Amino acid sequence: MNKLLLHPAAKPIVFLACLAPFAWLVVGAFTDGLGPNPAEYLIRSAGDWTLRFLCIVLAVTPLRVMFKLSGLARHRRMLGLFAYFYVVIHLLSYSWFDMGFDLPEIAKDIAKRPFILVGFSAFVLLTPLAATSFNRAIKALGARRWQRLHKLVYVIAGLGLLHFFWLRAGKNNFAEVFVYAGIVAVLLAWRVWHFVRQKKAAARPVAVSRAQPSR
Repeated sequence: MNKLLLHPAAKPIVFLACLAPFAWLVVGAFTDGLGPNPAEYLIRSAGDWTLRFLCIVLAVTPLRVMFKLSGLARHRRMLGLFAYFYVVIHLLSYSWFDMGFDLPEIAKDIAKRPFILVGFSAFVLLTPLAATSFNRAIKALGARRWQRLHKLVYVIAGLGLLHFFWLRAGKNNFAEVFVYAGIVAVLLAWRVWHFVRQKKAAARPVAVSRAQPSR
């Protein structure tokens, strides 16, 4: 599996796979395949894919560590940028189809409706992560600051879940919300467990050396 992930053709294949949902939406828009309310379908689908890609990005490190798939790290940046790509599509679709690109009305709507404010906040926080997903940005920020900044992805995922929850609250349909929340909770729990385990492993040699009698 690792050989396949490290193969030169892997990145183009992953890129095309990530682009496939957008291509499907474009084809559906031109062939009247998005149902009776195409605008709503496009907005919701782009939002759904944003949340899915956030979950995929969060899953990269656990899968890489547990199954020793070092090749997954090569694709994490692309996956993160596609999460941003779909949230931009989500925001543009809302701004165009729902609000007609009327910026004052958009600002009022964001301030008036909490679920839109939460979603927009997630977009704002995701923007610096997308903007710093390049080697020059990592060098400019330094590896430690860059890692701290990109830990915001958990906050962003939480805001995305809250946005989705409020959106589904109107229809009292929370099945998908619980699925995404469960995935994020498991991935976050793994991160905490892995962090604690690393801390204990780092402290163990120090404790052993102190316990050894001096000669």
